[in-house]
Amino acid sequence: MFTGIIEQIGRIDRVDRVGDSARITVNGPAVVDGVRHGDSIAVSGVCLTVVESTETSFTADVMAQTLAMSTLDGANAGLAVNLERAARVGDRLGGHIVQGHIDGTAQVLSVTDGDAWRVVTLSLDAALAPLVVDKGSIAIDGTSLTVSAVGGGLDDGWFEVSLIPETLVATTLGERVVGDRVNIETDILARHVERMLSLGLHSSIPSSLVDDSNPLERSIR
Repeated sequence: MFTGIIEQIGRIDRVDRVGDSARITVNGPAVVDGVRHGDSIAVSGVCLTVVESTETSFTADVMAQTLAMSTLDGANAGLAVNLERAARVGDRLGGHIVQGHIDGTAQVLSVTDGDAWRVVTLSLDAALAPLVVDKGSIAIDGTSLTVSAVGGGLDDGWFEVSLIPETLVATTLGERVVGDRVNIETDILARHVERMLSLGLHSSIPSSLVDDSNPLERSIR
């Protein structure tokens, strides 16, 4: 589990294609400090398992499904990536609960600079549209962000995030331009609710646990 607070911008040193999978080596001195074989590190939001490490880099295997679901399918040596080690029990949750399980990718539609921030508008796949809400949490390339606007229909959905100067400097999002693809992970709570509703399991929730003052909880019951 991760928090979406990026520790370091690293760079991919090497990509070895092995059939329909890949093995990547990532340079990131800060995140390999104390790392052990089997530890998890999020690479631009994708949870990967360390199989080898040095004082400055780590190597991980990327399976076919992960390549198909994320921007790692086009990764090459030199690519800048956001890095975060798995959260430790007892750490502050500065962002939100991020699993490192990518839902898919989104495309940057527009970038608008303000006086001290940047607004980025991204495409929203129809399958993910119900999971993205205004003021809700979303992880973009592993970065915990708050959705500042959402709109469009199922065929032309979009959402916006507003990036503060720290995010622009401390993550790769400051380099994103129109047409770029990014990894997105929707909120885990929203995914669970959607699954329960799709299976008609709302009736199994004890009425004592539902807050009638909350419109969402009323709809679940």
